[in-house]
Amino acid sequence: MSEAVRTTCPYCGVGCGVLASVDADGTTRVAGDPAHASNLGRLCVKGSALGDTVGPEGRLLHPVLRGQDGVAQRATWDEAIQRVADGFSRIVAEHGPDAVAFYVSGQLLTEDYYVVNKLAKGYLGTANIDTNSRLCMSSAVAGHKRAFGEDVVPGCYEDLEQAELVVLVGSNTAWCHPVLFQRVTAAREGRDGPRVVVIDPRFTATCEGADLHLPIRPGTDVRLFNGLLSFLFRHGVIDPDFIDAHTAGFDQALAAAEAESGDPAMVARQCGLQTADVVAFYRLFARHEKVVTLFSQGVNQSTSGTDKVNAIINCHLATARIGRPGMGPFSITGQPNAMGGREVGGLSNMLAAHLELGEPAHRDIVQAFWQSPHIAGTPGLKAVELFDAVGEGRIKALWIMATNPAVSLPDADKVRAALARCELVVCSDIVERTDTNAYAHVLLPALGWGEKDGTVTSSERRISRQRPFLPAPGEARADWRAVCEVAKRMGFERGFEFAHPHEIFVEHAQLTAFRNREPLADGVPAARRQLQLGPLAKLDRRAYDALAPVQWPVTEQGAGTPRLFADGRFSHADGRARFVTTASRAPAHAADREYPLVLNTGRIRDQWHTMTRTARSPRLNNHIGEPFVDMHPHDALRSGVREGSLARVVSRWGSMVARVRHGGGILAGTVFAPIHWSDQFASDARVGGVVNPAVDPVSGEPEFKHTPVRVEPFPVRWYGFALARRPLPASMLSYWTLIRGDRFLRYELAHRERPAEIEAWAKAWLGVTDDQADWLAFEDLDTGVYRAVHLREGRIESCLFLAAQPHLPSRQWLASLFARDRLDEADRLALLSGEAPGGGGDPGPVVCSCFGVGRNTILEVIRRNELDLPAQITAELRAGGNCGSCIPELRRLIAETRAASEA
Repeated sequence: MSEAVRTTCPYCGVGCGVLASVDADGTTRVAGDPAHASNLGRLCVKGSALGDTVGPEGRLLHPVLRGQDGVAQRATWDEAIQRVADGFSRIVAEHGPDAVAFYVSGQLLTEDYYVVNKLAKGYLGTANIDTNSRLCMSSAVAGHKRAFGEDVVPGCYEDLEQAELVVLVGSNTAWCHPVLFQRVTAAREGRDGPRVVVIDPRFTATCEGADLHLPIRPGTDVRLFNGLLSFLFRHGVIDPDFIDAHTAGFDQALAAAEAESGDPAMVARQCGLQTADVVAFYRLFARHEKVVTLFSQGVNQSTSGTDKVNAIINCHLATARIGRPGMGPFSITGQPNAMGGREVGGLSNMLAAHLELGEPAHRDIVQAFWQSPHIAGTPGLKAVELFDAVGEGRIKALWIMATNPAVSLPDADKVRAALARCELVVCSDIVERTDTNAYAHVLLPALGWGEKDGTVTSSERRISRQRPFLPAPGEARADWRAVCEVAKRMGFERGFEFAHPHEIFVEHAQLTAFRNREPLADGVPAARRQLQLGPLAKLDRRAYDALAPVQWPVTEQGAGTPRLFADGRFSHADGRARFVTTASRAPAHAADREYPLVLNTGRIRDQWHTMTRTARSPRLNNHIGEPFVDMHPHDALRSGVREGSLARVVSRWGSMVARVRHGGGILAGTVFAPIHWSDQFASDARVGGVVNPAVDPVSGEPEFKHTPVRVEPFPVRWYGFALARRPLPASMLSYWTLIRGDRFLRYELAHRERPAEIEAWAKAWLGVTDDQADWLAFEDLDTGVYRAVHLREGRIESCLFLAAQPHLPSRQWLASLFARDRLDEADRLALLSGEAPGGGGDPGPVVCSCFGVGRNTILEVIRRNELDLPAQITAELRAGGNCGSCIPELRRLIAETRAASEA
C-alpha cells in the first residue's frame, strides 16, 4: 500500500481532510484526517465511499470533436485546443467579447478558477463568466457584501461547539453537512452543550432530537427574523453601544421590522406557526448570548434570499453577537470550493481578490496587477440570464467546466434548447456521458479528485490542499492548463505562462495583498478587504506542496484567523457594518387552482449533485436508489396517487416522473423532490425541468424552494425491477431508474402495456438468446405476477420481477445472491416464490450505508434487546459507528418501536 496522502474531500463546503492511499491491487482507501481542523478525522458516508468513485469506467479519456453532422470523433489535444481558440477568436472578432461566455463550477480548484477568470475579464474583456455556485450561495454573498462590505463568513466551526444556542435555518445539516452536524451533536452530549432550533418547512433528519422545530411556511423567513429583531428591541436585548459605534442604518431597519412583524402572534399566523413556538424561539435567542445562526440553501434559494440573509445578520448586529467565540451568522456552502471561487471572482459581478467589478478604482487595481490588455467594464450575465442569452443568440460560444447545467439549472428544458442552438459549446469534464456533454462540439478530458493538484477553501475560510495520489487517466489534463493553452493560441502569450499550480496560487495570493488597505492620495482606502493571503505569496514549490490548512486572513507570521470583526471594524469604507432594511414578500409565483401544490427541492443523504460520481458507488445507492416525490397523504389522496405508485409532477415549465412516498415530514400543500437524477440514471426525473426560473433581484439566485406544481397519476400496466450483471436497454420502457449495485446493475421499471408474449419479451430484454439457457420462470395470470431468472453454470446472471402493483420482493435479499458463485436448490425455489429461504434473510432497506445495515435488522435488534439509544445499536450492529449520518434515523426507529410496543 502506498503512503497516505493528505488531501481534501471534493463534496460539500465543510472541507474535510482525507487520508488517501492506494493498495497494490489499485484499490483506493480513504480515511478521515485526524489532524485536519475541519473534521478531526470524521468523514460522512459520501467521503467514506470516495474510493468507490475513482475508477476509469465512464471517464472521458481523450479530446472529442463533434462535426456539423453531429458525429463525434476522437481528436488530439492540439486539434481540440485549436478548435476552441479559433472559435472564440472568430466570434470575439465578429461580435465582440460579450458574445462569448464561461460557466464554471465550485468543483474547480482555486487555481483553475483564477486562470479562467483572468482570461475572461482581463484578456477577452468580458464579465460573462458565472458559476453553478450562483445556484446555491450567491444570496449569501450578496447579503454579506451589503452588511459587511465584503463577502466574508465571520466565524469558524468551533463556534458551533462553543455556542449556547445553534439555530439551523433552511439546512438539513444532518444529511447535507453531516460532519458539522456530528460536531454539534457531540457538543450537546456535554453538560453545557448548545440548544438547537431548526427552522425548516420539512421535518428532516436534522429535526430529530432538536429542542424546537419551526415548520415555517415557505418564503416567510424574512418576517420571522424581522419579528425577532423587533422582539429583541422591545425586550432590551440589543447592544446600543455597539450599534452606535460600529453600524449604520439600524433605525430604518428596525422601523420596517416593527411595522410588519412587531406582533409575535401575527408573525406566527403569517409563517404558519404556533404563537407559543415563535415566542419560545425568540426567548431562546434573547436569553443566550452565544448564538450561531447557520443557514444554507433553504434561505439562499429564493427570490427574497438576499433579504433573508440580511434579516438574519441584522439580529446578530443588533445584539453584537458577531466576531466573538460561539456566535455569529454562518453561511454553510454546498460545494467544496464555492468559497475559493468567490475569492478569485468566479461570479459575473465580481473581480478577483474580493474587488468589485462595478467600481472603476477596483478595475484599475486588477488590470494594473495583471498588466492585461482589457478589463471587463460592466458586470456580466448571471447564470439564468446567461443561458437565456445563449438561447437568444447573443452568446455564441460557451465553455462549460465541471458542471451539468442541462440538469441543474431551473427551466432546464429551455437550457437544453439554448445549448442546441449555440454555435460553439465546449465542455471540460471527467465524465464522457452527461446530459450537457451531449450538446458539446468540443469535449476536453479533465482531471478528477485524486488526480488534481491545487487548493480549495471551505465555508469557514480554511484553505486546504487537494493533492494527487493517482496518475492522470488517458489524456486528461488540469483545467487550468487547458485554459492557458487556449489563451496562448488566442495570442495572449503573456499572463498565462504558468507551469505548475503553485505559480498560479502565488499570483492569486499576491493579488489579494496588492493595494489592500493602502491609502489613495485623498486618504481613502483603495480597497480594504479581509481577504489577505499576502504572506502565502512567499511560498516556494516545496512549501506549497506541504501547505497546512489555514484560514484567511493570513497574518504576517503565516497563521490563520478563526474569527473576523472582533475589533468592530468592517469592510465598508467607513468601517461600519450596515443594517439592511428588509420586507417580507411573497415568492415570485403563487400556487393556484391549476398548480395547487408548492414544490421544494433539495439533496438526499448519500448522493451528490447529478450523481456522476456518487452513482458509481454501490453503498451510496443502497439508502435511496430511486427518484421520489414526498407528499402529505391528504395531498396524495386529492391528487389521485398512492404511496409506492408513480406520479407526474407538472409545473408551468416542465414535468418529471417519480415514486410517491409519505416521509412523514412534509406540510400539507407542499411536496419535496430531490435534485440528483439525470437522463443517465432515470427516464424522466430531472427536477430542473420543473423548477421555475424566477431569481432574486439582487443575487440572481433561482427560486428552487418554491415552484407551483400539480401531481397527477402516471398510469402503467405493470411495475417491476431487474438485476443484471450487464447493462440492459432501459430506454424501451415507460419508466426506469438505474441503480449500481455490487456486481450487478438494478433497474426499477414500469410500462404502460404488458407484453403479449411475456416470456419472449423477458428473454429478449435480458439478452438471453440461447434456447438451452438455464432459465427459470413463474407466471400467475390471475395476479399478473411474473418472475424469471437466468443462470449460467449455477451463477445468477439476471432476474426479473413484474407485477400489476408496485409491491414486489426485497431487492436487498436478491442483491446478496449476486455475490455467490453458485446458487443451491433452496435459492432457486426461493427466487421463483419471491421470498428469501425460510421466510427470513431480508435485512430491509439500507439505513446505515457505511456498514450496509438494513431497517429490518435494526428493528429486530431493537425489539429483541429493548434498546433505547443509538449507541446501543452501534454496539450491536456497528450501524451509526462511522460517519454518524444515520443516527437520526436510528433515533426514529427506536421511537417507532417504542410507540408500537405501547400501542
